[in-house]
Order: sequence, then structure tokens, then C-alpha cells
Amino acid sequence: MNYLRSLIPFSLVLLSAIPLAADVKLSALFSDNMVLQQGIKVPVWGWADEGEKVEVTFANRTVSTVARDGKWKVELPELKSSTTPQVFTVTGRNRLELKEVLVGEVWIASGQSNMEWGMRSSYQPSNDIARATNPNIRLFTVPKLKANEAVGDTKSKWEQCGPATVANFSAVAYYFGRDLQKSLQVPIGLIHTSWGGSPAEVWIRNEILRNNPDYRRDLLDAYPAQLARHKESMAKWEAETAKLKSEGKKQTANAPWAPWKPSELYNGMIAPIIPFACKGAIWYQGESNADRAEEYQSLMADLILNWRNDWKQQEFAFLQVQLAPWDKNRKRSLEEISSKPEESNWAELREAQQIVAEKLPLAGVVVITDAGDKDDIHPAKKEPVGARLALAAQKIAYKKRITAFGPTYKSMKIQGAEIALTFDNLGSGLEAKDGELKGFAIAGEDRKFVWAKAEIQGNKVVVSSPDVSNPIAVRYGWLDYPVVNLFNREGLPASPFRTDRFPMITARKK
Repeated sequence: MNYLRSLIPFSLVLLSAIPLAADVKLSALFSDNMVLQQGIKVPVWGWADEGEKVEVTFANRTVSTVARDGKWKVELPELKSSTTPQVFTVTGRNRLELKEVLVGEVWIASGQSNMEWGMRSSYQPSNDIARATNPNIRLFTVPKLKANEAVGDTKSKWEQCGPATVANFSAVAYYFGRDLQKSLQVPIGLIHTSWGGSPAEVWIRNEILRNNPDYRRDLLDAYPAQLARHKESMAKWEAETAKLKSEGKKQTANAPWAPWKPSELYNGMIAPIIPFACKGAIWYQGESNADRAEEYQSLMADLILNWRNDWKQQEFAFLQVQLAPWDKNRKRSLEEISSKPEESNWAELREAQQIVAEKLPLAGVVVITDAGDKDDIHPAKKEPVGARLALAAQKIAYKKRITAFGPTYKSMKIQGAEIALTFDNLGSGLEAKDGELKGFAIAGEDRKFVWAKAEIQGNKVVVSSPDVSNPIAVRYGWLDYPVVNLFNREGLPASPFRTDRFPMITARKK
């Protein structure tokens, strides 16, 4: 008996020394209930033993390859949309069978807290959650992960949309997918990957930042000093907490926030889903970059180009949500907020978002000036946000001839003591919602803006003030919390804008 026991450890050593054939493995993006993108080649990838032959079969198509360096990748030819669940198989030394697979449109939903905000926490969600059962909408949430280097896989799976699965899913992404599915009548796959408070630079590949001298100086090279200051602050906080505990008291101050490391969420939450075939991305972010609005004009454009390049899809649509109205000086009344025009870094960030959308093809920004909360940076009304993103997708990504945006500033003409403004995206015409136009300010050579009278005259808005006899510039909605009411007749709000190019306050802070 003792002899047999003595053999057990030795036998285990022998078994561990024998190389066992590894099963072929798929990226987590490929699971039961997934949606594959129609109309383009579909990459499929995973891991297997060196030299192992791997076959992928779907929709009567089979493609094969041989694993190299432990990895393999194939491309399925273009697929046609289908609401009929199909089986997806992968065969190597073992066989994987994925069920309930559909073909349709796949979108990525990313950004910070207003994208992360779950259905359960949105405005009056009970009925929408109860009615969320839709087998033609599938949901995938990328777990939160910060990483110093790009990771190769994630840990999640596709789920069918229903009350249980949608309750904690991104509300903006769900409402977008719901409306898009209703419009297109094809399956919709939503990949949610966001993190509250994250600045744009953490979602960009490190090489992109390092190859730009300004980003390298202001973002990458600045990080070690930021981290050192954080460690010092954290040590003080921990010492104070321990002292209070010894005195029988509780720490009331929160622990210091750690600085964000550039590229860490790209590495942990974007890299593992590349190059899963998709139509594009919806993006709700900017609050954490509002004090760097001038930089955002290039940073956001570079993020979009980065993703398009890494996905190797130049037809990759990118739709942003403009910053929601919010008053940083909380608890002010509307009268206090509107007492006089103010400088606003949030207005400058909204302008940066609009500039990026106008500069790049297949890009757009939706306006939600009517869906904010002056006292909460997280406005609960997510349904209009998703609905407007779905309209933007129909126009930009699917080329539908619809009115998808509200009025956007086009040009100005000085007419004596008045300035006449023209707009794009008029739809069937301009209108003032709920009374006279609000939110217009005008300035003369002294660059001091005062509230102005504004009137719709045909397809123009004419702005004037008795206090400004020789006007040179107009601003509209130029506040953190703009009180505005210019719409087109399709019910879409005008984007805040300025006609001047006076120095930005975010630039002056540098």
C-alpha cells in the first residue's frame, strides 16, 4: 500500500511532462447567441496547437487554416442578414458548436458613465425593461479591465435581450439598438465597453499617442508625476484613516482618485474585441476632457482614425453624443443660470465634438440640449439619446434619406445692427419651441456678450440687441447648462454654436 502511494506523485510528474494536445479555442466574442455582421468579410480567430488544422463552418460556408504560433484566424465571406438561428461550428482536434447565431448589424457602444448607465437607473424604466424581450437583439458586455499591454481575449458571452439581461445593460445602447432593429428589421448585436470617468486618451492605442509630440508631452510623459503625487496623497489618506480608527472615529473623506494611465482601457477593453466585424461605434464621453476642449478636437479625431485603422474598416461609422446640459455650480435656479452669458468649457467641448463630426467622413454628433438635468451630470433620460443615435445611424451608416439632425450653424451676415444666421439640417423648417427664441447672445468689438433678441425669418434667424449697435459675433447655447429652444419641425434641437473664434478658455489655461 505504501509502495503504491509512493508511485502516485511520480506518475503525476510523468503525466505533467507529457505534452497534451490542446483543444482549439475561440475568442470570447464567439459564443452562443452572437450576431455576425452582414455585408462584409467576418474575421474569426482563436488559439490551437502549432500546425493544427482548424475549420470554421457557418451558413453553408467552410473556411480553414493552420495554427501558427498557437494562433489561428480565418475570414468568412460576406453574409446575408438572417433572423433564423443557425449553428456555427469550429473543428480542430475537438469540435465547438455555437447555437442561436444570427446575422445582422453589430455596433460597439463605448465612452464613460453616461454610456455605462444601466437601464435600471434610467428614467421610468419599468415598462421598457418589462417589454425588452426581443430575440433579434443580442447583448455583449466587455468586463472592466485596465491593462498595460494589449490583451488577447475577454471574459464574457452574448445574451439574448430580455428583462433579465437588459436591466443592467447600457440604457443608451439598448434604446439605440431597439430603435435601429425596428427600423432596419434585421438582428442587432450590441457590444458594450465603457467605464465611468474615463478620459478619451485611455481608449487610444499607445503608439498613436507616442507618435504625437504634444500627446507624448502632455499625456504620456506627465503620467509618472501624476502617479507619484497620487501615491503620496494615498499614503497621507491611509495614515489619517488609521489614526482615526485608533481614536474610534470613521474616515469621512474618500480615498484619492488614481490618475488614468493613457491607453489602459484600449489595452484591456478594445484590443480584445478587435477585429470582430461591426458597422461602427456609438460614443458618449467628453466630461472628463472638458477642461482640454481644444486638445479634444485632435484627440477625438485620432481616436476615431485609430479604431478604423485597427478594425481595417474605412466604412466604420462613428456617432458621438454631445455633452448633456449640466450646471457645475449646482442648485442654481434657471434665473441665476440665465442671468448673463458665461464662458463655458463644456460649450467648447461640444464645439470640439461638432468639429470632429464635420471633419471626418461617416461621423456625426447628436444633440441632447433638451434631455439634460441641471443638477445631475448623469441625466436619467436615455431614451431620446438612443433614439437620436439610431436616426443618425440610419442616415450616416445606412444612407437613408431622412432628417436625422437638428439645425447646425452654417454662416452669418452682418446687416447693420443685426446678424442673420443660416443653418444646415433645416428639415422642413425652423421653429421656436414653447415661445420666443432663447439662448442667443450677441457681442460687438468689445467682445462682451449680452443676451439678444432672436427671430425666425424664413430659414434664417436674425439676432440683435439695443445694447450692441455694431455686432460682430453671435453665440447660441454657450453655457454649461444652456436654456435653448431652437428646433427644426421634425423635433430635433439645434446644436449650440459660436460664430466667433475668440481664444478658448481651455487654451488659455495651458
